[in-house]
Amino acid sequence: MLLPVTVLLVLAAALAGWVDAVIGGGGLILIPALMAGTSLSPAAVLATNKIASVSGTGSAAVTLVRRVGAPRHIWGYALIAGLLSGCGAAFASLIDASILRPLIITLLLTVGVFVAFNPSFGTASANPILTRRRVVLGACLVAAIGFYDGIFGPGTGMFLIMGFTALFAQDFLRSAAMAKVVNTATNVGALVVFISAGFVDWPLALALAAANIVGAQIGARTVLGGGARLVRYALLALVVVLSGYLIYQQIA
Repeated sequence: MLLPVTVLLVLAAALAGWVDAVIGGGGLILIPALMAGTSLSPAAVLATNKIASVSGTGSAAVTLVRRVGAPRHIWGYALIAGLLSGCGAAFASLIDASILRPLIITLLLTVGVFVAFNPSFGTASANPILTRRRVVLGACLVAAIGFYDGIFGPGTGMFLIMGFTALFAQDFLRSAAMAKVVNTATNVGALVVFISAGFVDWPLALALAAANIVGAQIGARTVLGGGARLVRYALLALVVVLSGYLIYQQIA
């Protein structure tokens, strides 16, 4: 691979790490870059991207949880999500993405409209509501989103943030910290399947992972500085970008 291409991929990985740490969706940057700049197969592109993504997301999770905190049950959620993501990755080849895209586009637009017309949503600073029923519903939520991340994936971080915010009546910042922990686990779950199949380009993946961690650390500090309002704006921006991306894929 030519040096200029490698440099551009490293820069793309750093930017993807920043985006992932702020709201999620870094794959929209790095996956197209890998497809354009390398001769890797689609499966190898996804696998190599997952190495970078899990490194950056895990790094951001550590930073956010240290500063914001997270409930004890988040580690159980992470285990559930990781296992279901692995199952989703195993079944990914059996699902036609063109069937899922219209459903995800509709869900994304619904989320965007709801957040846009409810400016107070996700800004509450009161203590989260952690009843047993809500914790169990949260486990069901992460199981479903974990499977979705393994089988398809776009918008996983955003769906986790929205779900945790609505379910536990908490602010976006705390939900973002929880989402990063769970999203790290879903990446690991899918990655186990990819590694076992031998799809990872390790030299390239490790270089991209280092860059992704740098971007993620900057992104995590951006979130902490901007608070819930920044996450809200980033969420709305992601809805627009991701919806447009999926609509383009559907009609292309």
